[in-house]
Amino acid sequence: MTTTAARRPRPAALNLTPSAEARIAELMGKAPEGAIGVKLSTPRRGCSGLAYSVDYVAQADPMDERIETPGGTFFVDGGSILYLIGSTMAWVEDDFTAGFVFENPNAKGSCGCGESFMV
Repeated sequence: MTTTAARRPRPAALNLTPSAEARIAELMGKAPEGAIGVKLSTPRRGCSGLAYSVDYVAQADPMDERIETPGGTFFVDGGSILYLIGSTMAWVEDDFTAGFVFENPNAKGSCGCGESFMV
């Protein structure tokens, strides 16, 4: 007799706050022609090694994580997922700055200016 264990749902590679989803919708509303979504990657950059980069994407990569939001498709670079699992991405604005902010449980440290992080 063979039994099949119930599979746990796979956790999201990244959690988006409502403010991040709203910003993605704004970006997609003014996206250049041919853009199919917005993509997060973690290129090597800065004092600590990795940085967060958000850009338009014109073509889906089968290795990327795909997150459907009310305002458009959000992609997470396949090579960056291991650095981001369990993270939360928010859009924060105040009187002087605006930008995506990340809570990343995998980050072991960051540079003094906050530009980059290490895992």
